[in-house]
Amino acid sequence: MTMPFYVSPEQLMKDRADFARKGIARGRSVVVLVYDGGILFATENPSRALHKISEIYDRIAFAAVGKYNEFENLRVAGVRYADLRGYSYDRTDVTARGLANAYAQTLGTVFTTESKPLEVELVVAEVGATPAADQVYRLSYDGSVADEHGYVVMGGQAEQLGTRLGEHWHEGMALPQVLGLAVRTLGAVGTDGTLLPAGEEREIAPTGLEVAVLERDRPRRAFRRLQGGALAELLEQPGD
Repeated sequence: MTMPFYVSPEQLMKDRADFARKGIARGRSVVVLVYDGGILFATENPSRALHKISEIYDRIAFAAVGKYNEFENLRVAGVRYADLRGYSYDRTDVTARGLANAYAQTLGTVFTTESKPLEVELVVAEVGATPAADQVYRLSYDGSVADEHGYVVMGGQAEQLGTRLGEHWHEGMALPQVLGLAVRTLGAVGTDGTLLPAGEEREIAPTGLEVAVLERDRPRRAFRRLQGGALAELLEQPGD
């Protein structure tokens, strides 16, 4: 007679968390920074077809790391949620907080009930009329939500890169400043995913970057991608 295999709930949750964290750490980092005119999103991504940063609604954007097919499904679900809520009620009823709560429920349910958690980490951000009104929420694979202020780093080496960002980010920075800081932060990780020694950074070409902003003064639809000549011109401007 064979004995049934037993795993304690604590061990099961730990194994799922370790599995999800390893999957997320393999992905290239995404950096989110608040600046005086809005919110900037940046990641190293040479693909022009597979986006890690996307528009969700009028003044809301979404960024993700991890398995592309999994976070793309979440992005599509978020767009549908926003469209339905905006159509049923009012466009102003669609908020980053409501979207983050919906994502948290989905992530938490999958983490606790399915055999495999989603290997994703998300940021949902909404640009407000003033920097104080900006909303930036970071969501983990288990459905936990953190209300972030100023900057966020997701993906491989996130803790160390977040420390570096915290040493240089400050309120009131201009777009060229936060863009330069974002690119230097992304360049602090080698091509093999390991953190480079302090003071060393890889140079990332504009064609290898995916950058977008939520612009505070842009009418209704605040999302705009920065690419091509516009991105190269911004990168050439002083970043300090």
